[in-house]
Amino acid sequence: MAGPGMVLVMAWVAVAIGPVVCILIVRRLLRGRRIFLAWSLAALVSLGWILGVWAFLIEPATLTVRHVTVESAHWQGPPLRIGIISDTHVAAPHTDVARIERLVARMNRERPDVIMLLGDYAGGHEPAEQRARPEQSEILAGVEAFRGLSAPLGVHAVLGNHDSWYDDAAISAALTRSGATVLDNHAERIRRPTGAFWIAGLADMHSPREPPLVSATLRQVTDEAPVIVLTHWPDPFLEVPDGVALTLAGHTHCGQVNLPVFGRLVHASKMSERWSCGLDDEGGRKLFVTGGVGVSILPVRFRAPPEIVILTLRAAARP
Repeated sequence: MAGPGMVLVMAWVAVAIGPVVCILIVRRLLRGRRIFLAWSLAALVSLGWILGVWAFLIEPATLTVRHVTVESAHWQGPPLRIGIISDTHVAAPHTDVARIERLVARMNRERPDVIMLLGDYAGGHEPAEQRARPEQSEILAGVEAFRGLSAPLGVHAVLGNHDSWYDDAAISAALTRSGATVLDNHAERIRRPTGAFWIAGLADMHSPREPPLVSATLRQVTDEAPVIVLTHWPDPFLEVPDGVALTLAGHTHCGQVNLPVFGRLVHASKMSERWSCGLDDEGGRKLFVTGGVGVSILPVRFRAPPEIVILTLRAAARP
């Protein structure tokens, strides 16, 4: 945590002293009648300052509510409004317990039918025993803040790699205390008056117990009701068979930095370059990847704003 935190401190220092240093250099160049160089430098520094302030200090602290509609040939019954929260990374820069409480309140205002939590609730890379007690308490309090979520069909969760690195048992227990159902290679049948469906949650790819077991988890589905798969990583989608109505994933942060022309330069996993952000349709198999809320490695987001998602899953129109 010291690394990203120090980068954020340096960003604040650059915001404060950058313009002053630029003005001094420009004034010196103007005195030497190097007018073109002076104003070119001023323009470049101003642009860099504005982009840096936005990427390091403003955009990572915002919250977008993305509304998406997905039509699936394998969905039955009326539409389902799914609230999606992923990659909160509590105790990383820009995310504390108060922010989680705010996004919980924002999600509740959307009145989803069901809420899916897609992992990486802990910030940083170190295991719990290497963290200071206040940081451990903050992470668990951030997870337990999900107790404020409200949805008639419940809150359902999977774990992510940062949770596995931190202490997956502690994170799972905190999720349970919050009222969420943790689905670790487990499928659960959800009853609703207009037709039941299944939620099949996959284990994290870095789980200390077992890898994501797609086939074994789907074998727990015992009837013809539609299935929604939850996974932190998009990578297990390779194994998700035809017949699943929708797969939901996080992990990628939508690249966290999305440059014009060059696009997303950093990919969080082998398949996140192929399935980096948003909705993908692989021959009728549907995958939605959310960019999530927090940051990792660097405390920066650029053209990849933090988001929670309201996804409306509906049956495809018949020809």
